[in-house]
Amino acid sequence: MINGFVVLDKGEGLTSFQAASCVKRIYNQKKAGHTGTLDPMATGVLPVALGRATRFIDFLPDADKAYLARFRCGVTTDTLDITGKVLTQTDASVSAAAVEAALAAFRGNIMQVPPMYSALSVGGQRLYALARKGIEVERQARPVTVYELELTDALPGGEFEIAVRCSKGTYIRSLISDLGNQLGVGAVMTALRRTAANGFTIANAFTEETLKADPAAALLPFDQPFGAYPAVSVTEKQALRFANGGALAADRLKMTLAEGRYRVYSPAGVFLGLGELRTEPERELHVLRVTGDV
Repeated sequence: MINGFVVLDKGEGLTSFQAASCVKRIYNQKKAGHTGTLDPMATGVLPVALGRATRFIDFLPDADKAYLARFRCGVTTDTLDITGKVLTQTDASVSAAAVEAALAAFRGNIMQVPPMYSALSVGGQRLYALARKGIEVERQARPVTVYELELTDALPGGEFEIAVRCSKGTYIRSLISDLGNQLGVGAVMTALRRTAANGFTIANAFTEETLKADPAAALLPFDQPFGAYPAVSVTEKQALRFANGGALAADRLKMTLAEGRYRVYSPAGVFLGLGELRTEPERELHVLRVTGDV
């Protein structure tokens, strides 16, 4: 069994599940899972976990995400992207200067209403499932943060390209739709490329073709995605206890730990898993996930 992570440069037209299945077949593995779903029309960074690494997906650092997105002014659709049913269409003439000025309202901390065509659940049902039945439900606006938002290109036909760096949970389709409303003409997303997610960038990513050519080059060590968490080495007895799910007394560890998450290693340097130092009811390093190795 192969245990580790691969950063896929997902191609257009594939669901994230289909993309992860491609990676699973390339490595001939039974288990694979992806993080941070990308729509079929979107391309770019899609981290995929293989083997026992799938147990660790929920603990990947929630780093900011970055995108390059294109949009067309004067068009709106039910999905907020170009794949949807056209709702309105006008001969809009929007200048790059007007777009630049409108972007200012969407930088920083903003409130955003999730789109109906999304994987969020309401009343136990996915929003996209309701949307496909023609049912629209009220969604509450949620706080998100747009750290960077820049106009990077003005294209023929009333299309523009923007670069976005934002917090987890930000919908670029919704951002573009709101931008179109701000401009007074409507707007629809025509292309999306994720350039960074979970601490990985497009420079780390491999296409399906390059993966097939050299799978070993793309496989990241099990512990690499968790490099933001400090490392702690334990004794052989502590390693065995930790690997079996037992918490470790903080005062018996070789180093003084503050509250938070840690990468835990055996005396031989084997990655055992992730732990979390808690102070209640006692100061102990609790198991979050184990690799199964000792």
